[in-house]
Amino acid sequence: MRLLPVGDRALLVELDSGEEAASLHAELLRRRAAGTLPPVREIVPAARTVLLDGIDEPGRLAAELPGWRIPPRAAGARKVIEIPVRYDGPDLADVAALWGVAEGEVAEIHSAAGFHVAFCGFAPGFGYLTGLDERFAVPRRATPRTSVPAGSVALAGPYTGVYPRSSPGGWQLIGTTDVPLWDPAREPAALLAPGTGVRFVREGR
Repeated sequence: MRLLPVGDRALLVELDSGEEAASLHAELLRRRAAGTLPPVREIVPAARTVLLDGIDEPGRLAAELPGWRIPPRAAGARKVIEIPVRYDGPDLADVAALWGVAEGEVAEIHSAAGFHVAFCGFAPGFGYLTGLDERFAVPRRATPRTSVPAGSVALAGPYTGVYPRSSPGGWQLIGTTDVPLWDPAREPAALLAPGTGVRFVREGR
């Protein structure tokens, strides 16, 4: 764990892995809910960091954090959202070849995994989901698409994501969902938030 001051009222905590960042994020939320965390305005997880912003006494928290016991993230305790998917993406055959499986097995492998929103970014409502075994990590496309349809379920590196709106993108597209990931009329507008569990449910079986 490495702690870096960010301005006068924030700390950036660097961890060695995404799982450690997820565990710290879960522990920070648990302590805040229990009233044992010093006041923090925002807790923002990323791939291997957690930013704590709006801290009254950042020096005090920086001194305390290294001594915390941070248990592994409890997978079964989080909220789980089910997202129905049609595994009809244009890159399905390419992903199957990279995985060394038949094309039809991609849906079986992907829908059998339990996912976790590690962090959000790129576009409003876009979550970076972990949960696939590391052997299923795939590279981004050599040539990004100028337009990826909203609702596209995609893979890149160790992550799964769902495009909340049409945008350029270089991820491998394996499926489609009609579930709105971002809806300004909804509260909250984003369906996915860091710490949320996700299961993809195969349609048309």
